[in-house]
Amino acid sequence: MKEPARILVVGGGYVGMYTALRLQRKLKKELRQGDVQVIVVDPEPYMTYQPFLPEAAAGSISPRHVVVPLRRVLPQCQVVIGEATAIHHGKRTATVRTLATEEEGTGSIEIHYDELVLAPGSVSRTLPVPGLVDHGIGFKTVEEAIGLRNHVLEQLDIASSTRDPDVRDAALTFVFVGGGYAGVEALAELEDMARYAVRYYHNISPEDLKWILVEATGRILPEVGEEMGKYAVRELRGRNIDVRLETRLDSCVDRVAALSDGSRFPTRTLVWTAGVKPHPILASADLPVNARGRLKCTAALHVDGVEHAWAAGDAAAVPDLTAEEPGKECAPNAQHALRQSKVLAENVIASLRGRPLKDYAHKYAGSVASLGLHKGVAHVYGRKLKGYPAWFMHRAYHLSRVPTFNRKARVLAEWTLSGLFKREIVSLGSLENPRAEFKLAADTGRHPEAS
Repeated sequence: MKEPARILVVGGGYVGMYTALRLQRKLKKELRQGDVQVIVVDPEPYMTYQPFLPEAAAGSISPRHVVVPLRRVLPQCQVVIGEATAIHHGKRTATVRTLATEEEGTGSIEIHYDELVLAPGSVSRTLPVPGLVDHGIGFKTVEEAIGLRNHVLEQLDIASSTRDPDVRDAALTFVFVGGGYAGVEALAELEDMARYAVRYYHNISPEDLKWILVEATGRILPEVGEEMGKYAVRELRGRNIDVRLETRLDSCVDRVAALSDGSRFPTRTLVWTAGVKPHPILASADLPVNARGRLKCTAALHVDGVEHAWAAGDAAAVPDLTAEEPGKECAPNAQHALRQSKVLAENVIASLRGRPLKDYAHKYAGSVASLGLHKGVAHVYGRKLKGYPAWFMHRAYHLSRVPTFNRKARVLAEWTLSGLFKREIVSLGSLENPRAEFKLAADTGRHPEAS
């Protein structure tokens, strides 16, 4: 019997999920007959819609509505929950470590493929800052977003109950490093939430909160343009947020954020959002990468000079055919990733069927960013918006882009309900360690509240 053509998709994020989804639709007959097999490998059983992480952290959207279950949307694909640790393209194999292999102690498994789609995304880019590993908090996953929400609310509880002024000041000081989308939107949404929450604390006022944004360059939100970036700085500073441009974090040893301008801030909250870097799997693959560690690709999303290997999104350096300056690459953002996935899937199918490939070309439409509830900035198709219109455009755009009608309806319902009722300000930090209470009871025979 003829072996089915195996398409291995490494990564279940924007590019991975949308590519597999389009392959599933276009190859429906082949998948049903067993002529083609699509395998998706990702460490998580869901795709995270990252633009909604700030709103999830602020409590405007439930965490489970920020993610899309891969098995539900890809019923005709084989979903493998595991981490690809190595790619041997010369042998057409990928080494994958799954939960089962760890339990069995049998080591990793090897998955053979005919066509490879590399879309592992990116990971947080950290610097060797003293104390960062011990005290830094990331903001790239839904777990980190909800953990940060719980952490911020816990700091209000600490500040409200302590008699030590130093502990109180450190608990009410929140430092965010990185002036891109993730840093600015996370800070703005959480500041909104915390300012609302303190009305329920008898001894904390909004003026007691100290929010600091640290950015190494001279501007924030470069994607929305210089004018809108300056407006965003004025808007944040008008809310008593300390925006420090051309400033770096030198250290955060002993929970003290030391900045390059000489400032020192004792803080219990240090959020690191200073950029991303390509996934480490790319370095272990026998495929060509550029100086930044991204795969060298053609405009057809084919890995340059390598047969049967494809890539898009954060992992790929794709030439921008619409750019005026030669040699420019497509920005690694969701706008390109979404559109690249469609072209990538079409080209994989065309390659299987011996048809010519299409080049990817998309002129950048612009960007939108939220600065908290009813506040935002936008620079779309040359038009500049700010305030409520920009915030509304931000929500409308991302609602249209979040996958599946199910998620769109749930998110819209939550936004509607949040406009009718008060914010939720409950911290559920114990969810991060659900066995702690049982372990304490089992070890001591006492309920933790009795000690």
